[in-house]
Amino acid sequence: MKFLFAALMIFMSISTKAQQPFKFQQLQFERVKLAYDLKWTSLQKELQQAGFKENFELLITAYKAEGKLEIWIKNKDKQKFSLFKTYDFCAHSGKLGPKMIEGDLQTPEGFYKINVFNPMSSYHLSLGVDYPNEVDKVRTGKDRKTGGDIYIHGDCVTVGCIPLTDDKIREVYVLAVEAKNSGQLEIPVYIFPFRMTKANFESYAKEYPQHIAFWNTLQPGFHYFEKNKKMAKVTQAGGKYLIK
Repeated sequence: MKFLFAALMIFMSISTKAQQPFKFQQLQFERVKLAYDLKWTSLQKELQQAGFKENFELLITAYKAEGKLEIWIKNKDKQKFSLFKTYDFCAHSGKLGPKMIEGDLQTPEGFYKINVFNPMSSYHLSLGVDYPNEVDKVRTGKDRKTGGDIYIHGDCVTVGCIPLTDDKIREVYVLAVEAKNSGQLEIPVYIFPFRMTKANFESYAKEYPQHIAFWNTLQPGFHYFEKNKKMAKVTQAGGKYLIK
């Protein structure tokens, strides 16, 4: 009888934790709690001043050549995103062009989403990017390894990730937790080789002609977001991104 009672208590405890809001679960970790203690009050003020409500949606864009990561936010009752914050990469890895294989030190390029919240990261806090996607797998090929474990994280070292320093990742992490906690199922992460204007494209194409065909599949997504400030409808087929 005692065994059954103990088992029931454990089951109820697990069930209760599973039902807790995502934010509550994250706040059980010391680094997340510290991030909220240090950043959330000031972020709330900045969000209010910018006209954002508590329940917002988040979109992240990153530009490798410029070394910039942008946080775009919109209220759930609005259609368009507005730029909220811009952060500098703390370090760079590889060259322009997509990640191809494991160990090439490249930062991916493409249309991704956050798939991991790691409150116990080796790099303070980290947000996982769902590389490789189907486009990446086709490009890499069957007989080679794509690699993985691509994150936006703290610290200032990288072998293909996007490091922001511990201080800056606290803000990005908190904002991502808030967006997920308010019901956003997918947080997009658009990683571009550069701001894909016509002039930039022509300039970088001369230096990296081997990437022109791939970059041509990214540029429509860049232009769509630049013009509309909305999430592009991105599908993946035949190793290419298709933008609607």
